[in-house]
Amino acid sequence: MARIMVGAGAMFICILIVIMDVIAGILGIQAEVAQNKAPNMRVFIFECKEPVYQAYKLGVAAAALLALAHALANLLGGCVCITSQEEYFRSSINRRLAASTLVLSWIALVVGFTLLLTGALANAKNKATCGFAHRHFLSIGGILCFVHGIVSVAYYVNATASAWEGGYPTVNREVHSTIPVSTQVQVV
Repeated sequence: MARIMVGAGAMFICILIVIMDVIAGILGIQAEVAQNKAPNMRVFIFECKEPVYQAYKLGVAAAALLALAHALANLLGGCVCITSQEEYFRSSINRRLAASTLVLSWIALVVGFTLLLTGALANAKNKATCGFAHRHFLSIGGILCFVHGIVSVAYYVNATASAWEGGYPTVNREVHSTIPVSTQVQVV
């Protein structure tokens, strides 16, 4: 019964992470669409455009949701620390995958968050600006939100599986607490 509840909780967390990242991705793409509706003038690589407040709001909201989904996956997935190459090769496949997907999720977060905020802040000004064309920052950031959702769920699943391989968490039915297997006492 405890494993079913843990499995249902893990499924809920995975669905929540995916929903948050999908909404962030959609908001990023919608911000790009709103930005492209504004009038602009382009000459070679230079562009003059009016800022779009709607694109600013959508871009910031997408970045906030991306950061929140990342925090949720990492806080609830736990820390899978591998400190050396030798430890990496001795680890189980779930632990290796968890460490690899953790790195990939951080890369997707940093690049996606940076692109979303760069695109959003370009629309935060009150007057038209001219300079190098900053094309597709918001939409690429939105696409990276989808990638982040996939990688974060893979991290959460592998980190949870790695924790179960290590003998914890198990539920002691008498006390209803999470206790590592090595310290449990069998009641006959």
